[in-house]
Amino acid sequence: MDFKKLSGMLMPEQTLFALPFAYLGVIFARGSGAKTWLLVTIALAAARTAGMSFNRAIDARLDAANPRTKDRAIPRGEVKVSEAAGLGLISALILVAASYLLNPLCFYLSFVAVLLLGGYSYFKRFSASSHFCLGLTEAAAPIGGYLAVTGRLDALALTLGGAILLWITGLDIVYALQDVDFDMKAGLHSIPAKYGEKKALAVSGLCYAMSLCAMSAAGLMTKMAFPYWAALCCVAVFFIYQQKAARGPDIKTAMLKIFKVNMYVSPALLAGALVDSLLR
Repeated sequence: MDFKKLSGMLMPEQTLFALPFAYLGVIFARGSGAKTWLLVTIALAAARTAGMSFNRAIDARLDAANPRTKDRAIPRGEVKVSEAAGLGLISALILVAASYLLNPLCFYLSFVAVLLLGGYSYFKRFSASSHFCLGLTEAAAPIGGYLAVTGRLDALALTLGGAILLWITGLDIVYALQDVDFDMKAGLHSIPAKYGEKKALAVSGLCYAMSLCAMSAAGLMTKMAFPYWAALCCVAVFFIYQQKAARGPDIKTAMLKIFKVNMYVSPALLAGALVDSLLR
């Protein structure tokens, strides 16, 4: 097994992108303690690795047939399907173990998380709701971070999860614009393929707007101060930029800009929440 090529397949930068999701849950729960932070980090990293590995293994044939993804590690023969699936299984076990060390509710719900991580790739084979399934999978991060501290599921946890669910759903709808032709030929389902670009962008924009509302609601529920609201204003600017770029003439070029800006969203939100927490 070539670990360098395997690491490239996993896109470790995506783990760094998702870590703030879980950390937001910890901060909103007013959590502290090195053990909690460490276990949340391990659980999130394991979850991302499991999800990416399962996705690459499950979609290996589709990736090989899609001109946009044919150069990924598995289609090129650099990584075997069995290797990706095996890494996914090991990572899933690490996620469950880390959750067990946190609290009973995290442990029980970790099996639901594993089911989502292994199952969301199949949704596009039979439903255009696949974007929402991916969003739900990502929403498990802030909810999990919150549960790691509190051990309970409440309205604030669901609000944080909803914010991430809607944001990632809106982003994935835009991402799917690149593959409309391929999806239709391969019999795959997506909102752009089913309803067209104009309606897809409208749904994506609505998801972004609702995500901002959920982020605002979470701030109001916890009486966040100026740093958080300043960060949320930055997020709003990033969202507007992304939506504007998505409506450009070349979606492939636009996606490069969108992903570049998207990398700043979660760190900005985390920074605002963290500064607010430290000032308290």
